[in-house]
Amino acid sequence: MAAPSFRFTHYDLKGQRAGTAVDVSLNTVNNVRLMTAGNFQRFKELLDFKYVGGVAKKSPIRLVVPEDGHWHLIVDMEGHHLLADSSVKITPRVAASRKTG
Repeated sequence: MAAPSFRFTHYDLKGQRAGTAVDVSLNTVNNVRLMTAGNFQRFKELLDFKYVGGVAKKSPIRLVVPEDGHWHLIVDMEGHHLLADSSVKITPRVAASRKTG
């Protein structure tokens, strides 16, 4: 089975709810890609895949989980010189409180 020819760091975010914030800190410019489990499999197999994110030119960068499900985050050096040192912080969406009147 083929694999990406560039180095990457994989974070398995497990099940996340829509609206969850994913803050990624990097020490250099890299690609940051948030994707579903199915798209992560396609990424590993060198097939076309969909993701949220792109080139992170600043740090930290915040991505928001678009729908409930199992999510993966990839930090990769494709098109860049070095693989960034990275860290991830997950902040669950806070449900809006209802006011009664």
